Amino acid sequence: MPDLKRLENILDQLAQQAAQTDRKRGEASRPLFDEQLFFCRSKLLTPCVDEVRNEIKALRNERKAGKLQASRTQHICEKVIAQIQAIQRELATLQIRRNEPRRQQSWRRPIHEMYQDLAQHQDWERRLAAMQRDKEMLLNRCTTLAEQQKLQKEVLALEGRLNRCRTALGKIEKEISQRERKG
Repeated sequence: MPDLKRLENILDQLAQQAAQTDRKRGEASRPLFDEQLFFCRSKLLTPCVDEVRNEIKALRNERKAGKLQASRTQHICEKVIAQIQAIQRELATLQIRRNEPRRQQSWRRPIHEMYQDLAQHQDWERRLAAMQRDKEMLLNRCTTLAEQQKLQKEVLALEGRLNRCRTALGKIEKEISQRERKG
């Protein structure tokens, strides 16, 4: 059985560092650790330290109750040590990440260009839809099988182009609305 008191002392130090770090940097943009390592999907370090502390407390309680099994003890201890090491690595790499150059704001298209692009796609959509209607009318009036097959291929091709055009239109509209919300 590992020295739980020693692990708790390490955790006490980590708890102080984690709280200090959480206050300084706030929440991360996504969970700090993999769900395989920590059940809590926290964007802060303190809840992760608390989870490790609870694992040790559960181990201690099981030992007091005499229900501790060797295989479970080994598994829990390995996990606790891995969790502690992960927190220590996170704290150790803070300074390195702080000194990394920030990713520069990527180039953003001017909003007027986005509106021009939107108008262009709307025009293409109208033209493609009209072409598709014309081909379908011709298809309904055709008399030969060869002509019918040729027109069906053209209608399908126009349908594909129209779908791609509408998908692009949706992306442009979404991009414009996001930009307008952000300002």
